[in-house]
Amino acid sequence: MNYIVFDLEFNQAYRSKKEKSIISNEKCPFEIIQIGAIKLDKNFQKIQTFNKLIKPHIYTTLNPFVENLTGITINDLNSSKPFKDIYEEFVNFIQGDKNILCVWGLADIKELFRNIKYHNLDISIIPKEYINLQQFASKYLKCPKGIHIGLNKAVNLLNIPLDSKFHNAFADAYYTTEVFKKIYNDKIQIKTYNPISQRTQNALNKEKKEVDYYGLIKQFEKMFNREMSEEEKKIIKLSYIMGKTNQFQVKSPKEASTKK
Repeated sequence: MNYIVFDLEFNQAYRSKKEKSIISNEKCPFEIIQIGAIKLDKNFQKIQTFNKLIKPHIYTTLNPFVENLTGITINDLNSSKPFKDIYEEFVNFIQGDKNILCVWGLADIKELFRNIKYHNLDISIIPKEYINLQQFASKYLKCPKGIHIGLNKAVNLLNIPLDSKFHNAFADAYYTTEVFKKIYNDKIQIKTYNPISQRTQNALNKEKKEVDYYGLIKQFEKMFNREMSEEEKKIIKLSYIMGKTNQFQVKSPKEASTKK
């Protein structure tokens, strides 16, 4: 049995000064631009590493926030291979003995499967068993119930040396690996992730639409590399709800002049 500790960096749509609104692809709002991974054997010995940038297909302009956060440039991405090619390399990387995916929060697993589906690639070859190390690190470090510790803070509390900056997929995979080594115990449970097909998901959405507020908050915490306060969580939820009402949408000058 091997552990595949991996992390992802994403690009997403944004509104430039020239644009009136954000145009995001609802099928893939977060496009993977980097995959970093470390393969460990059952004794936590490193077997192999994986670190690849990905040429964007959906959002060909790099979000300035993402560029500032990760240090990745659009030139770096444009000189890289597209997702389909990197996915094939990643599949080769994880093949072999039984593999368990290890992540810091579920967002990366969800977005990995969503990106694979978007590109119409085979998801069956990706392991479904996983360990959410953020959950167990939060318990190990005795965080209050409902609080999920950030990777940066966990690394500091566990006195893990800082060798690289955070928000680089490979560096974060490395830090997640070091945390895993520190907190491992027999109580850590392996779960199974069940990626729902897009057709099934659409059917469910028609029956009942619900917002994954947990995932929404986790994405904010990942982007800002810290926990959101209870007040910030309420503001994020309220903003999302208010945005869906469309009450703040205004006509563009071009559209308004056309209707006169």
